[in-house]
Amino acid sequence: MKKLFCSLCIFMSLQLCLAQSLEKMHWFNEPEQWNIENKSLSMFVTPQSDYWRISHYGFTVDDAPFYYATYGGEFEVKVKVSGDYKTRFDQAGIMLRIDHENYIKCGIEFVDGKFNLSTVVTHKTSDWSVITLEKEIPFIWIKAVRRLDAVEIFYSFDDKEYTMMRNAWLQDNTPVKVGMYAASPDGEGFIAKFEHFNVKHLPDLRRMEWLKNNAE
Repeated sequence: MKKLFCSLCIFMSLQLCLAQSLEKMHWFNEPEQWNIENKSLSMFVTPQSDYWRISHYGFTVDDAPFYYATYGGEFEVKVKVSGDYKTRFDQAGIMLRIDHENYIKCGIEFVDGKFNLSTVVTHKTSDWSVITLEKEIPFIWIKAVRRLDAVEIFYSFDDKEYTMMRNAWLQDNTPVKVGMYAASPDGEGFIAKFEHFNVKHLPDLRRMEWLKNNAE
């Protein structure tokens, strides 16, 4: 029985890998120019587009490009992000989105001539946290891990050593749209590139605890 269970897990993992294809994902606010080549997504980011709700600035916008697939349960998502950022607030990264009032976007953002590790958490209204980098970087790895009702967000310069930049609440037991986004709120757009996008299923912590406590 144990061997059968292990074989089933391996089969399901292989099926997940096969099914996880950039070509099978969906656009929300599709940009005019985009391309998928060598398992990478490139786009020309729609000018004067963004995601934000109400707080501080007093406006709500929900019109930037977002390329996603829908996942339930717990998972880890990561991607390598680069771009020719030009204008204040040019940004690119990962978004986890339940709906227009509940989402997390995280990645790199160009502000006042500097690169910032940026996270916006929105539940009815948006907040914004940044970590300023002192030098220009050619790319960044962004990773988000959804566990129960929390999302931990990490960054890396080499896909080996990751540093946490934010822990945020996100409703659990709810399907989430997961994918790559970019925005150019103040500018005329720029080219953003996403490589090695990957979503990995994680076993549900509550179920694993139940199985452990109720083992035969």
